[in-house]
Amino acid sequence: MSKKDEPANKSRRNFLKNISTGIVGAYTVSPIIKTNAQQLKKEFEDSLEGKVDLNLIINGKKVSKKIKPETTLAEFIRDDLNLTGTKLVCNQGECGSCTVLLNGEAIYSCHLLALDANDCEILTIEGLLKNEELHPIQQSFLDKDGLQCGFCTPGQIMTGYSILTKNPKATDEEIKKGMSGNLCRCAAYPKILDSVKAALNNKI
Repeated sequence: MSKKDEPANKSRRNFLKNISTGIVGAYTVSPIIKTNAQQLKKEFEDSLEGKVDLNLIINGKKVSKKIKPETTLAEFIRDDLNLTGTKLVCNQGECGSCTVLLNGEAIYSCHLLALDANDCEILTIEGLLKNEELHPIQQSFLDKDGLQCGFCTPGQIMTGYSILTKNPKATDEEIKKGMSGNLCRCAAYPKILDSVKAALNNKI
């Protein structure tokens, strides 16, 4: 190779080197670009569907999701979070099967828009468990046969829990009054009352 050809060869090598570096760089950056593009696409699709931000604390954990404004709290808990202990029965705020605690208050989650619970703390039946160990009020429903078909039981337990944490010395009449918004189609009311009283004696 002549000296006259050497600068041209060097230029060619530099050109090829720069191209290869660019290709490697493109492969390195492309996953980030792809991720950003996917995120932008998701945000665009959400905006087309009218989805909005929802931020909650569910059973002690922070949850942030985009949801449709018409989503009820019960639907969000069941469908978005897969916490299916909360039951949908009447879906009209009448039977109490969907009862959860919102900032410590027992509410019908089927009768509340999820957005109305934004920035609130929600406790569901799953949140009573501690390392898979039943809470005393859950255990008392088992011990006292406070259920038959069991479909209304999560709501019964959550209402009972709310009553007893607020009023550890609740009388029978106070318990009955507090539980009156929770219906049992199997009419297991005497056993339900016994279960709540048993939990009271365990000083939950």
